[in-house]
Amino acid sequence: MSLAILSAGVVIVFAVHDTGQFQLDGDAATATDTAGTPFAVDDWDKVCYEVAVKSGLTPAQAEAKCGIGSPTSGATAVSWVAEPDRNTTIFTGGGSKDPINIDQWAWKDGAGGLPDKDNLEHAYAVRYSLASGPHCPGVGGDTSGATTCDVIYFGSDRFDNSGDAQQGFWFLQNAIGLGTNKVGGASGFSSSDAPQFHTPGDVLVISDFSNGGTTSTITVYKWDPVCTAANKPDPSCGDANLRLLANLTGPAANCRTAANGDLACGLVNPIVITMPWAFADKSGTPDNGALNGEFFEAGINLSLLNLTGECFSTVVAETRSSTSTTATLKDFVLGSFGVCAPTLSTSVQGVDSTRTILPGQQVRDLATITVSGATTPADAQGTVDFFLCGPSISSNPDCSIGGTSAGSGKPIVDTSSPPNPNDGTSGAFSDFVNTSTGPLAPGYYCFRAEAHLTNYDSPPAFTDTTNECFRVKETSSTTTAQDWLPNDTATVALSHGGTPNGSVTFSLYENGTCSGPPAAQFVGPLVGGTARTNNMTVYTASRTVSWRVTFTSTDANVDGSTSNCEISTININNVGIP
Repeated sequence: MSLAILSAGVVIVFAVHDTGQFQLDGDAATATDTAGTPFAVDDWDKVCYEVAVKSGLTPAQAEAKCGIGSPTSGATAVSWVAEPDRNTTIFTGGGSKDPINIDQWAWKDGAGGLPDKDNLEHAYAVRYSLASGPHCPGVGGDTSGATTCDVIYFGSDRFDNSGDAQQGFWFLQNAIGLGTNKVGGASGFSSSDAPQFHTPGDVLVISDFSNGGTTSTITVYKWDPVCTAANKPDPSCGDANLRLLANLTGPAANCRTAANGDLACGLVNPIVITMPWAFADKSGTPDNGALNGEFFEAGINLSLLNLTGECFSTVVAETRSSTSTTATLKDFVLGSFGVCAPTLSTSVQGVDSTRTILPGQQVRDLATITVSGATTPADAQGTVDFFLCGPSISSNPDCSIGGTSAGSGKPIVDTSSPPNPNDGTSGAFSDFVNTSTGPLAPGYYCFRAEAHLTNYDSPPAFTDTTNECFRVKETSSTTTAQDWLPNDTATVALSHGGTPNGSVTFSLYENGTCSGPPAAQFVGPLVGGTARTNNMTVYTASRTVSWRVTFTSTDANVDGSTSNCEISTININNVGIP
């Protein structure tokens, strides 16, 4: 056995072919085991079926295409691609090499001298997150079951077995597609994060199973721009941009002979097999038959390579002139795979279940970015812009567009407790709104958040009419305050009857003795022997006042008169009872 794993300078032996989840057995059908490797529940026919249903085929159509009527058992990512024509997607140009960034790769349609042995017909991949165990160790070799074991399986089939074919498989974090841009007279590629194509942590697996599979080699690299050339600046650099993670040769690289708990292995079909889907090779092998070496499959344990945090959006299967990192690339099949999918959600901070606050009761918005698609994805990084819409009089407003800024360029930070930069959860806070110095007008308001990520594709802006909204409601209170408007009435009577004529003068004193200058005087006619004041002086506090009235007769035969001092006291209590 020969096994070298270049990671932190240690040599260990660990597993991928005997997890019980996926068959690495030299064929593509769940019902068969050509190589006699350990049993597992899934194979490539289930991957084919799952992709077919997801692409829009009915279950019956997918079963007819793939030879089985059930999907995988819990795969987290699947890819199965058939080349529409053997003469499609061929590498061309000197820049199409693995150590060179994809923006310099070029492709064309038309075989144009491509050897039949290098012509791919299908390519496929599947990823699982399993409980760690002796047959599927997690990070650091953990087998307790408390951690996860992330594994990727991949494979392809080719048109002809007349000669050895070295293959490579790229697992890329950005979504890479066929571009319409020109590179050296041919077509280039597109990227979801253009102008960035490669991302540190992209994985390249190069395999060579020659002489019918008796010679076995698997080499694993990751994209690392620190590497400038082989052995530069350190011995684990396999080439420019490529850091060597593992190099397996001989029995250790072949799934038929690899030890339990292997990190990576591969194999080709050792005999003629029946492919579960439509397959035609150059030899015209009947019944979808594939000759020895026309089918290849392999697997790697991402956990043991410390790559569980990588989310791979694209898989590229390639044929190459040799296993050298600088080999000329020939045919390729490009397929979409799983994706690190950042999602954005928001919630207003500082409100209770009623989501109603008073003017001046400050609140703010929390935008949470959650990354899925890997076991330990790196937290999203970047900034968030916040907007506030409203007020609306009677209901939560639509904040899908517009609004006023509630914080621009707010940094995204780790929001986990305790902090964890590799759990895929991070967030940003808006500015406070409805502060004591800037209260909002009464009404309904909603936030909107727009994230701008630097390490993932940015998710769509987020708002809703529930968690993103709140109401500012002014309250009122009613109090009473008594006041006292003292007035007086005078009655003048003659001693022997009759109706007096004349006027009366009312004098109001702010004491109880009718002494000193009066606070107010009122003069009015005597009508029918009575008169009344029309006082407009209001008292709002407890007080004692007094009145004195003087009658002045207009009849020379009637004397005038003056009343006694009339005293009034009132107590005002505005507290009262509820």
